Amino acid sequence: MSESSSSPAAHRAVLLDEAVAALAIDAGGRRDGVYVDATFGRGGHSRAILAALGPAGRLIALDRDPEAVAAARAIDDPRFSITHAPFSELARVLDAQGAAAVQGVLADLGVSSPQLDDPARGFSFRAPGPLDMRMDPSRGPSAADWLATATEQQVREAIGSYGEERFAKQVAKAIVAARAREPIRRTEQLASVVAAAVRSRETRREIGQDPATRTFQALRILVNRELEEVALMLPQALARLAAGGRLAVISFHSLEDRLVKRFFRACSSDPLPADLPIRARDLPQAPLRIVGKARRASAAEVAANPRARSATLRVAERSGAALDPAVLNRIEPDAWRS
Repeated sequence: MSESSSSPAAHRAVLLDEAVAALAIDAGGRRDGVYVDATFGRGGHSRAILAALGPAGRLIALDRDPEAVAAARAIDDPRFSITHAPFSELARVLDAQGAAAVQGVLADLGVSSPQLDDPARGFSFRAPGPLDMRMDPSRGPSAADWLATATEQQVREAIGSYGEERFAKQVAKAIVAARAREPIRRTEQLASVVAAAVRSRETRREIGQDPATRTFQALRILVNRELEEVALMLPQALARLAAGGRLAVISFHSLEDRLVKRFFRACSSDPLPADLPIRARDLPQAPLRIVGKARRASAAEVAANPRARSATLRVAERSGAALDPAVLNRIEPDAWRS
């Protein structure tokens, strides 16, 4: 949910026009439907959706970050509501709002620019600050807390899996050695340790990429359970979409995009054997239809907001048939999570 500024008036949400268009709000009878912005951020997408909705339309927004929720309170519109919750609790939030079915769900994944730009949040290695990284500072251990107790093997696995760092072994060893001398509680401490470990092996080949980039990404994903959140949210969104409803997801790194891509494929492919008799067509059909190809930010948008360069938008639409709960049971989680 990367945005170019924390000011609603100054920022423009990533893939704004494309994401709102993907929800097909202007399609017949849909302007007065119920929509979900699963990651409010600073409200760029929410405001655009509200502008497209009819007078009877409704937008239900969620965000796990208390600062984002506070920013959402500035929207004075009876069609809008905000709930402090991670998107893995989508079904619970919709139940509380009395929304049995929705016409569209937009999920802008990842970390927001206001989170990255505030040194006190500890997401970035570019400015000194506490090593926190929690999207919701009121829940769970911080990155510093986790690093203080994790084994070298756990650190290595996290950095290798979530950061795709080829020097994960060296970085983990350096972190454990450094914390034996003094606790690693600050972003600048961790960045210095990682830089020394990586540069001692090989200069970073990726032009312009700081040696600490992958380690910080890994810890952020781990602390916020980002992949687990996506894996929990996607089936809930599918189950709540009305026939013809759209699910639009913007991802910012390959791990979460892979989850979305595989989920869409698993839910749009006919799981029945091809040699079944014609009467098999009476059985529940695949619940999703992939809409178009994955979209990326234009060169002009990337020039205006460099953080948009890694954004990928994928869109799918609920099939016309009623969703049989048995269909969800036929979608093997391991087929799209692994």
